[in-house]
Amino acid sequence: MKRAVLLAPLALGLALAGCGAAKPLQPPPNTALPVAPYGAKATPTPQQLLTPTTQQRPQRSDELLTGSDERRSDEFDLPPN
Repeated sequence: MKRAVLLAPLALGLALAGCGAAKPLQPPPNTALPVAPYGAKATPTPQQLLTPTTQQRPQRSDELLTGSDERRSDEFDLPPN
């Protein structure tokens, strides 16, 4: 009984792992693509819909290690009296 309880999640995990898509995503046959977004001149292709924009996957805009500089001296950093 204990072995069956331990093997059930493993079998479920293996079954779900085999469900992954083996082919690229395609729209179902004889169906229309979604309508064009508001303001767009044409309906995007499936490849355009699947390609993330820079807003969805932003790039890092600063490099902290190469942008660091030595601090200049602070003439107002005085010891307490």
